[in-house]
Amino acid sequence: MASVQNRRNVLLITCDQWRGDCLSSAGHQTVRTPHADALAREGVSFRRHFAGAAPCSPARACLYTGLYQMNNRVCRNGTPLDARHDNIALAARRLGYEPTLFGYTDVAPDPALHARGDPVLRSYEGVLPGFTARQLLPEHQKQWLSWLAARGVDSSAGFPDIHKPVSGDGAEVTNTPPVYSREETPAAFLTNEFRRWLGEQETASPWFAHISFLSPHPPFIATEPFNTMYDPADGPAFHRAADWQSEAEAHPYVAYELGQQKRSKFIPGAKGKVRDWGEENFRRIRALYYGMISETDAQLGRIWQALRDQNHWDNTVIVLTSDHAEMMGDHFMLGKGGFHDQSYHIPLIIRDPDRRKTAGSAVDHFTEAVDVMPTVIDLLGDAPAAHLDGRSLKPFLAGKPPRNWRDAAHWEFDFRSISKQTAERHFGISPQQCNLSVVRTQRFKYVHFGGGLPPLLFDLDEDPGELRNLAQIPDYLPIRLEFAERLLAWRAEHLDQALALVELTEEGVLGYGW
Repeated sequence: MASVQNRRNVLLITCDQWRGDCLSSAGHQTVRTPHADALAREGVSFRRHFAGAAPCSPARACLYTGLYQMNNRVCRNGTPLDARHDNIALAARRLGYEPTLFGYTDVAPDPALHARGDPVLRSYEGVLPGFTARQLLPEHQKQWLSWLAARGVDSSAGFPDIHKPVSGDGAEVTNTPPVYSREETPAAFLTNEFRRWLGEQETASPWFAHISFLSPHPPFIATEPFNTMYDPADGPAFHRAADWQSEAEAHPYVAYELGQQKRSKFIPGAKGKVRDWGEENFRRIRALYYGMISETDAQLGRIWQALRDQNHWDNTVIVLTSDHAEMMGDHFMLGKGGFHDQSYHIPLIIRDPDRRKTAGSAVDHFTEAVDVMPTVIDLLGDAPAAHLDGRSLKPFLAGKPPRNWRDAAHWEFDFRSISKQTAERHFGISPQQCNLSVVRTQRFKYVHFGGGLPPLLFDLDEDPGELRNLAQIPDYLPIRLEFAERLLAWRAEHLDQALALVELTEEGVLGYGW
């Protein structure tokens, strides 16, 4: 194990709700991301990278712990993260770093460690154990709102109304900008704080920083010039049926989700359901989403420049990814969740300054959010724990794909609501049954539901839009059985191994991989 003095800096950047196809370096014909592209030219892009769960807290639990949802058990925003689990910040701290946070981690604290009336138990927006919060910025964004007020911007509307257009009531989809400028976005605020902190770091003392941007998460609004950067007429056709009613007929869960989505969650002040927005409005929203991506990309450029200016660029491992993705009009939906690829396919670019031979390359193997923690620990010279569900991507960075790599991506989605019991009442099932699991290969995708809800099977070669369920067609029953068995084998292999890989013997405690 190398001493911390000989280790590199680590910069982990997460953006929230950034789709994996929305990078110009990934071939998107509309979105322009020059600074993410610049990182891709110096690093390795993982083209088939998928989140492990949704929404934010479950997705980040997979990313931070290296464990699938079946093991970390963070099912929803508000589900506590069991304190027994290790995570990327604690692991880095053991190696001598002080992991420093700019933004948020959306980790609900373990109630077992707090008194029943402790105020920290009233929010899922806690800080992941192991991080020192240099600049916290949870969803209420009060720190940023105070900063705006100090700059003379009227921020009295608070969150989320601060993100309404500067004129109008916000009920319509418009590209009118908000009251704050491109230099005053939450992403710009966090970038400023990181750059300030970076100036305090000595080049001889390795550091570990995590910048967690909210953008391009809704509310969907963009500052000038990003609000008019994209024409709503541009962009690919949406993946969806002829109308939302046809989508709803495809599966009971899809019908439920279409009925749940409200416009106000995405555009403050908007009335009605998302599914009833017409083609023009979906395209206007998507143009704003593209603008928010470019707006965030501009902040990445400021970060890259600061690293260079302060002589940290050549000694910093950079990981750029997202927690989960965004439906963005596909299947008449916005947001994240369910089983569609659009909610889970996310960017991953890793730039290791010591591995220049693979700079600019792309990996088409399936990789998952759980791979990030073991990769970072491996790059820092330590051995990832054997019980982690993720695997280190370090061999790919060296241009040597490992043997027996997975040929499928897996993710899970839990739609229980302990406080409101919404899905439970709708389907007449228990919270423990409100879940689905996905195994997705290059050609086939199988979705297994709890609670007796019917499964789904798609042939992605013939039906990339996932519009024709083959699960009940007799000719495809052998494939359905094969994939159900694959899913069962995957779960059996990855059930919590933390102590299952440890044995007490006459010689003492032995562990697999120790």
